[in-house]
Amino acid sequence: MFTMRPDATYLMPAHFGPRYIGPKTSGWYHDVTAIAISYVTDRDKLAAHIPAPYQLADEAVVTVYYVCNKNIDWLAGHGYNMVCVNTQVKFDNGSEQLEGTYSLVIWENLTDPILMGREVQGIPKIYADIPDHSFIGDEWRCNASHFGHKILDISARNMVALSAEQIEAGRQAAEGKNNPMAWRYIPAAGGFGPPAVNETTTFPSEDRFTAISVGEGEINWQQLSWEQNPTQFHIVNALKALPILEYRPAVITKGSTNLSLPDRPTRTMGPVTLF
Repeated sequence: MFTMRPDATYLMPAHFGPRYIGPKTSGWYHDVTAIAISYVTDRDKLAAHIPAPYQLADEAVVTVYYVCNKNIDWLAGHGYNMVCVNTQVKFDNGSEQLEGTYSLVIWENLTDPILMGREVQGIPKIYADIPDHSFIGDEWRCNASHFGHKILDISARNMVALSAEQIEAGRQAAEGKNNPMAWRYIPAAGGFGPPAVNETTTFPSEDRFTAISVGEGEINWQQLSWEQNPTQFHIVNALKALPILEYRPAVITKGSTNLSLPDRPTRTMGPVTLF
């Protein structure tokens, strides 16, 4: 009969044994290129998607990231692309207070990190086709789609490189606020009734930038029908309904990321208020 080892990590289907962890399966993503576009939106409309005990930060700003990840240790050197939608929040459940980002949704084009992120870290990851970015002339472009229909287009242009001193100043300003957070929601078997899991999570990481540039960016969300994207159209349409009131400077970064920090592991922080 199958028995579990208490010192191992398992994912479904668990009866085949624990997830392999070896000397080359670190959390390092060695080659990461990211394009980030931020914009101010309507506070009330954005707050409607933020569950308690999270609350929006002082400004209602949405940040959309395209990230091209290559040479990933735990994937034996393979890579994948992602599109993340975050907003700045404050967390306060009475016993702990944090400032950081709340993950509204993350699209990825590889099943393995989707399952790992959803099951282990509680990140709201779903699938999309996300080709590598292009750089033609002065313009960076990328996009995501599903079932052959566009979700969004991202572009950035007129980028100006920051100095090493400016990069370091930015790192220091962000220190203590690198707390990515999410809602880990797993429905009950069958989909109805109280959820099987309902909790807040935080999943810290470490970024090391070798280059940062700032410029102008633009996001173009699509309006989709159920026929075009039956499992995600409501997500895309909700994000499109958040008005773009003012763009902030676009940011492009190059560097590496470590998702495994022994002194700051992924953890739960308490339940989400459902009603």
